[in-house]
Amino acid sequence: MTNVSGRGSQPAKKGQWRGEEYTVDLHQKVKIECVVADIPAQDVVDAIQDGANTGEPGDGKIFVLPVDSACQIRTGTTGPDAV
Repeated sequence: MTNVSGRGSQPAKKGQWRGEEYTVDLHQKVKIECVVADIPAQDVVDAIQDGANTGEPGDGKIFVLPVDSACQIRTGTTGPDAV
């Protein structure tokens, strides 16, 4: 999990502080990266979508990318066992 800032299709918000008006273009968001090897990726996508869907703008996106290989640094294990 990583804290990130973004806007997407959400509009900028305007506020006022000490008499000065300001615009917040970037909203705080959370980025989750997940690698799976033992279960189909589509099952993970479906579970995330079911849990994250509020029906409001800003629910986010899910990107599915192939992972060619993995290596666990401490043990030197490679392939699906490293995940």
